[in-house]
Amino acid sequence: MRTLTLFNHAGGVMKSSLTRDVGYTLAAAGQRVLLVDLDPQANLTDWLGVTGVTRDQTVYDTATRGDALPSPVHVHGLDLIPSDVSLALAEGQMMGVVGAHLHLRQALAAWSDRYDAVLIDSPPSLGQLSILGALAADHLIVPVPTRQKGMNALAGLAEAMATYRKLRPDLTVALYVPTLFDARRSHDREALTALRGLLHPLASPIADRGAVWNDSASAGQPVGVYAPGSPVHRDVLRVTAEIAQAAGLNVQIEEAPA
Repeated sequence: MRTLTLFNHAGGVMKSSLTRDVGYTLAAAGQRVLLVDLDPQANLTDWLGVTGVTRDQTVYDTATRGDALPSPVHVHGLDLIPSDVSLALAEGQMMGVVGAHLHLRQALAAWSDRYDAVLIDSPPSLGQLSILGALAADHLIVPVPTRQKGMNALAGLAEAMATYRKLRPDLTVALYVPTLFDARRSHDREALTALRGLLHPLASPIADRGAVWNDSASAGQPVGVYAPGSPVHRDVLRVTAEIAQAAGLNVQIEEAPA
């Protein structure tokens, strides 16, 4: 089992979108996949069409008390531990619990024979839930938008990684993924060139095609379900193959027909 956490303390960088669509693509390719939504905003949960979530369905008791993980929801061929706004209360509860940051890692270890891949959607912060998700990972996958916002976040990312490695010296970034790339914009082209010089390993960029991403989210469907064969779907297949290779997942991702 490989556990990958989509991590960036900045919001709006495509963490939830990539968690959903990479997870779905891996499941469609025959992998046993679990998604874990650690963001109290619950975008990943909503964007998979899952509603009516209660706190006991989330990682709340795992994070705060070290309990076993709750039974996941099965949706679109994969398993999901959903989130809800009540998960935000876990931030305060975790602060006084020794070893709380390792609770999710320990709980996932008990499920190591159930899944080939676990993808964790981290919240856009450097709080307790983000630490929980980072320390549960075998590798981090870091989306970075090709915008000034993405460049400005790099210092915070480096500082966070230095802190996390004090607790998990083996923690690595398997792949940085440039997102929201618009080749028509000189700023985006310059930012991508800068990222290629700063970050390694770096995936090929995900184009900024907001309409399909937004519409698939509203429909509660992965892109591979909502718009199979579309340019966005081809981007998803490509980045999934790159992530799988970087993380050492033994899976073959087929290209979509043009």
